[in-house]
Amino acid sequence: MRPGEADEVRALPLFRACRDEVYADLMANSFLQRFPPGLELIHEDEPADFLHVVVEGLVELGASHAGRETTLSFVRPYGTFILAAVLEDKVYLQGARTLERSRVLLVPAVAVRRAMLQDAGFMTAIVEELATAYRNTVKELKNQKLRTAAERLANWLLRQHAQQDDAGEVTISVEKRVLAARLGMTPENLSRAFATLGPYGVAVQGPKVLLHDIESLTRLAKPTPLIDDAAS
Repeated sequence: MRPGEADEVRALPLFRACRDEVYADLMANSFLQRFPPGLELIHEDEPADFLHVVVEGLVELGASHAGRETTLSFVRPYGTFILAAVLEDKVYLQGARTLERSRVLLVPAVAVRRAMLQDAGFMTAIVEELATAYRNTVKELKNQKLRTAAERLANWLLRQHAQQDDAGEVTISVEKRVLAARLGMTPENLSRAFATLGPYGVAVQGPKVLLHDIESLTRLAKPTPLIDDAAS
């Protein structure tokens, strides 16, 4: 790891409160690596040998069963995956692949578990990361079970609009089939959901989505921080 990268990693929320000697042990066999888009980083049912921290880019977490595949979540800087498997020394329940050119820090799972026993500051950061993951899971369950497909899409568009400078349009940075899976629907259902949002000022132009009537879309979406706060 280059000196500049070492300083960047030290400043990440997960490591800020670490004692110097514990941080040095964590980094002793860690490495920060660049990955191209579309690269499989981990697979389901593999041993959790490393904790992954996304420093730059975008990573998709997904799963498959009986010939079906789905997207479960996106991980952006400075999120981690998959912490629960690392802490319990279990296999990964999800796979991960890059959706954009990304930089990912890989920290040996053994070092993570050792550091938790040695450093209260690092333990606190780990607990906060787990708590955030749990709350996001509950919010996603509520999103999937309490909203129609069109309402889920509307809220996703509003969140993206806020993150993309409120410019009256949203750029979809992933394939539409990936977005559909992330929102819990098929590509066909996503197309129908976009059509449903047409009367609310939503117009699709390739990867760009124009939002001509934010007020009307918001009335349909009914966003709430109990579901939508900090969701991806």
